[in-house]
Amino acid sequence: MKRKSIYIALLSVSFLAAGCGKDFLNKIPQAELSDTQVNNNEGIEAILLGAYGIMNGNVSGTWGNYASAPSQWLFGEVAADNAHKGSEATDQPNMNLIESLRPNPANDNLSTMWEVYYEGVLRSNNTLRLLKEDQEGAKTISASRAVEIEAEAKMLRGHYYFFMWRVFRNLPWIDENTTTEDAKTKPNDSDIYENIISDVKFAAENLPTTKINGEKGRMDQNIAKAYLGKLYLYQGKHDLAYPLFRDVIGSKDITVMPFENNFNVETEDGPEALLVAKHAINPNGSGDNANVGDMLSGLYGTSPVGCCGFYQPSIDLVNAYKVDANGLPYLDGSYRTNPYKSDMGLSGAAKTNYAVDKTLRIDPRLDYTVGRRGVPYLDYGTMPGDDWIRDASYAGPFVGMKTMVYQSQFGSHTVPGEAYMTGLDVNIMRLADVILMAAECAVEAGDLDAALKYVNSIRVRASKLAPRKLADGSNAADYQVKPYPSFPDKEYARKAVQMERRLELAMEGHRFFDLVRWGNAKQVIESYSQFEGSILPSFSGVTFNTYNAYFPIPQSQIDRSGGTLKQNDGPW
Repeated sequence: MKRKSIYIALLSVSFLAAGCGKDFLNKIPQAELSDTQVNNNEGIEAILLGAYGIMNGNVSGTWGNYASAPSQWLFGEVAADNAHKGSEATDQPNMNLIESLRPNPANDNLSTMWEVYYEGVLRSNNTLRLLKEDQEGAKTISASRAVEIEAEAKMLRGHYYFFMWRVFRNLPWIDENTTTEDAKTKPNDSDIYENIISDVKFAAENLPTTKINGEKGRMDQNIAKAYLGKLYLYQGKHDLAYPLFRDVIGSKDITVMPFENNFNVETEDGPEALLVAKHAINPNGSGDNANVGDMLSGLYGTSPVGCCGFYQPSIDLVNAYKVDANGLPYLDGSYRTNPYKSDMGLSGAAKTNYAVDKTLRIDPRLDYTVGRRGVPYLDYGTMPGDDWIRDASYAGPFVGMKTMVYQSQFGSHTVPGEAYMTGLDVNIMRLADVILMAAECAVEAGDLDAALKYVNSIRVRASKLAPRKLADGSNAADYQVKPYPSFPDKEYARKAVQMERRLELAMEGHRFFDLVRWGNAKQVIESYSQFEGSILPSFSGVTFNTYNAYFPIPQSQIDRSGGTLKQNDGPW
C-alpha cells in the first residue's frame, strides 16, 4: 500500500489537472511546477481543478483512504449507532478504537483525515494566491471569472476545513496569506469556525446559479447556500439557517425524485444532488479516481464483489426501520423490543432452513439501505447471509447497500477484477438532507406545520419506493411508511425530525455529527451500546464523555509543529 505523507508545513506547489463531466475527475500525475508555468489563465484553472481533486478524499493511489472518504463512514457512522467497522475484530484494529470512542493520537485514521484535507486546503490556497497575483499583474483572467474562481476556491477550502473541524475542532487556520515558515508553527489556539463561515458566505454571494461550463461536480450557489445554512445550524442559529434552506428547496418536489436513484451509478447526480464527490474509473481501468474511500465496504465471501467485508449496518439501525400499525416509526426506542436479528444466533436446521419473516412491518427504505438474508440484493440475487459476511458473530448479520453498484454495471463502473472499487459518486449533501435541516429549523421556530410538511414529503417519497423486494414471489416484508397526521408539540416534532434523518440518511456519514450537535450523543450512544452489546458483546460498554465530541489531534502533527499544536482535551 502506497501512501503519500502530506502535512501542513509542506507548502510546495503540487497540482492536479482535470477535464469535464466524469472526465472532470481524470487527473494527470502530480508534479511540482513553477509559478511562471501556471500563473496564467489555463494554469490557474488547472490548479483550481486540482483543488477539486481532493473532494474524493484521495491524494494518490487507491488503498488507505478510508478515513478520509467523502462519505465519512468511519467517523460519521461507525463512531455512532448506525454501523460497525465490520470485517474481523483483528482487521484494521485502529478502526475499532474509533468505534469504541477510545482513539489515541497515534491512530493512523486520524493522520489520514488530517493530511488529506489539509492538502485540499493547500491546493485551494494556491489557487487563491496565484489568482491574486494574476489580477494584480497580467490579468489573464477576466474580472468576472476571477470572482467565480475565488468563490469556488473558498467554497472548497470551507468544505475541507469543515470536514476537519467536525473531527478535530481545534485547527490552525492556514490561508493564502500564510507564509511557509508561519505555517510550520501556526497554533491551533483560536476558533476557526467564523473563518469557515466567511469562506462559504463569500461563495454563496458570488457563485453562479448554474454549474460552470456545465460540469457536474462543480460548486454552485445552491450548494453554497445549503452549506452556509448547515454551518449556521451547527451553531444553533436556526433563524439564519432557515431562509437559506427554504431558498434552496424552493418549489422542488422531492416526492417525484426516486430515492434509489441517488445510489445508482447510472442515475446518480440527478435533480436531488447538491454537493457530490465525483468518481470515475479511468480509461485504462485504474481506480485512483474511483470511490476508493468506500472500497472496504464491498461484500465478502461468495458475493459477486468478494471483498472486503467492512462497514456493516448495526442491528439497532435495522430495527429502527420498524413501523407501528399506523406506518410510523417508534420514537420511544421500543423498536428494540423483540429485536429482529435475521438468522443471528440460530444453528443447525433452524439456521439452514431460515426463511425471511414476511410479517415484519418495516419502512421499505430498509431494503434499499441494508442487505439481509432472504431478500434480493440489487441484481446479485437473494442475500444468503453469512456467506457474504466476513464474521457475522463479530459484527452482525447485515451488510450495507448504498455504496455498491449493480453487478450488471461492473464492466463499466468498477476496476477490472476489483469490483469493490467503483465509479459510484458520493452524496455529501442532497436535497433530502436540506429538507430535514429545514424541518429542524421549523421546529425550533415553532412552525410545526411547516416541519410536518417537510418530514412528510420525505415519507411520501419513501412510500413510492419500487419495486418492492420479493421473496418467493411475494413481498419480503410488510412494507409500510405513512405520513404523520400531526406534530402535537415541539418535543414530539423534534424526535420525529431526528428519527427521519436517521432513516433517510443512514450510512451516508451524518449520524455521529448529528448526535453531537443535538446534544444527545451520550444518551443515544450509551443506550445503543447496552442494546447492541447484549447481542454482539464486542460493542458493549461504550461510554461517551465530553471529550468524545471530537477526536485527538494526530501526534505526528504535534511533533512536526515542534509542539506549537496543542492536543485536544482527553485521556490521550
